[in-house]
Amino acid sequence: MGYTDDADEKAGNSFVSRRNFLKRSASLGVSTALSGAGLPQIAGADTETPKRGGHLIIALDGGSPHDSLDPLTSSSIQLQVIGPQIYNTLVDIEVGDDVRLKPMVRPALATSWEPKNGAKEWVFKIRKDVTFHNSKPLTAEDVAYSLNYHRQPEATTALLLESVVSIKVSAPYEVTISLAAGHTDFPYLLADYHLCIGATGSTFTDGVGTGAFILQEFDPGVRIVSRRNPDYFRAEGVFVNSVEIRTIGDPVVRLNALLSGSVHLINRVNPKDMIQLVNDKRLQIFEISGSSHYCFSMRCNRAPFDNHDLRLALKYAIDRQSILTNVLHHHGKLGNDHPVHPQDPFLSPTLAQRPYDPERAKYHLKKSGFTGAIPLNVSDAAFAGAIRCARIFEESAAKAGIKLHVQEEPAESYWENVWMTKPFFASYWNGRPNADLMFSAAYTTTAAWNETYWQRPDFDKLLAAARAELDFGKRKNLYYQLQAMLYDDGGVIIPVFNNTIDAASVKVKGFVPVPSSALLGGFRAPEKIWLDT
Repeated sequence: MGYTDDADEKAGNSFVSRRNFLKRSASLGVSTALSGAGLPQIAGADTETPKRGGHLIIALDGGSPHDSLDPLTSSSIQLQVIGPQIYNTLVDIEVGDDVRLKPMVRPALATSWEPKNGAKEWVFKIRKDVTFHNSKPLTAEDVAYSLNYHRQPEATTALLLESVVSIKVSAPYEVTISLAAGHTDFPYLLADYHLCIGATGSTFTDGVGTGAFILQEFDPGVRIVSRRNPDYFRAEGVFVNSVEIRTIGDPVVRLNALLSGSVHLINRVNPKDMIQLVNDKRLQIFEISGSSHYCFSMRCNRAPFDNHDLRLALKYAIDRQSILTNVLHHHGKLGNDHPVHPQDPFLSPTLAQRPYDPERAKYHLKKSGFTGAIPLNVSDAAFAGAIRCARIFEESAAKAGIKLHVQEEPAESYWENVWMTKPFFASYWNGRPNADLMFSAAYTTTAAWNETYWQRPDFDKLLAAARAELDFGKRKNLYYQLQAMLYDDGGVIIPVFNNTIDAASVKVKGFVPVPSSALLGGFRAPEKIWLDT
């Protein structure tokens, strides 16, 4: 369960997971980059010598004028990308070596970690060669301060650390974290970009971290600029001089910016555009099959969605195959109303794929006693093709006697005014490195992002037991039960797992895919990309 950076280096394994992934990805069907000639290439498998220099420009959706660098509140995609540029976490996520693509934790600001007392205590050794952007040396005190900062009760990050009893400096360059119960995957949790490390006393809004880039300009919802940190502890692996992130919410405008050459890299390409793009010699497409998924979320604390039978009626009334075919154009997999991806080692083998069954939907609708129309608030800001998905849902539900009324919302205010506010809305999740983190982020009673407001104390208790279970077989069975609870009773409809599709100029080299956190190479693309100028 422990990990030491020294052992990894002695084995020559600092980037083993990346190399093995490149060897295996073709057979696993995980990620390919399609060049303009339409020939498959493995993403990140550049044979040329990386070049230093250049100004990398990335266009992303999801930015808001209300964005803040404070990790207590940050959630937009821009912040998920700029955060890892300017800050580091104790550990990073790299793709694992097994066929199920289990991600692995790798050293970042921690050089090693070890569990004690049945994984109720974790000891982290801290790097001694790291300085902040203001030249202050990193200390164990900074680490303890930062993690305790993220535990503030009002913070969205508090849930991530809710099992923590204490965080203490236990020796020079050593931090010990004590938990209320054993947590076998605790290091994975510390890779979350929210749990970044700043200097003692920091509120993180100044952007002074230890990361590969130094913040230069922060205009929320418009533009973020950073420059390369010459004193970064991994400086030899960072190539571009500077990075600019532009907010472009409209997927068509974002794609046109790439086609015009005004940006180098964009996220969330609409699958319907793939046929147009694969033969464009100016571009390369990075398509990654991972845990990202589309959602229609029902607030279980509001009528009529507090009715179990109505929720089941809607789950049987959605034509998932039509969405996979007509919206994703088969760039994804069918979803089954829980967030565990088909490639996840904890996927339950006992849950049958929920079919489109209008007659069964009619049965549950009648049993619920509900009559009338059901508003569904959507925008393509939720995910590319969300409106089209909703229209397909509207049509398929009508055949079951369910009157869905799709209401299209402005993209600019969707995440502020619709998400987690309206009773029934479209949503999107990037997924998480493992099932525990996904369940914890979105489905526990106290989760800050529990967008369905589903509350099952027995689910919470079972998840806590799964975290502490050291026997892998027993642990799998617990995760099977958790999936069944969501499948049967939860307020989320997950019609599909979408392949994540990013697109870039052919000048972009070194892109490394991370299926467990698919967007932009696990949000760390700027640190690995180089430009062939």
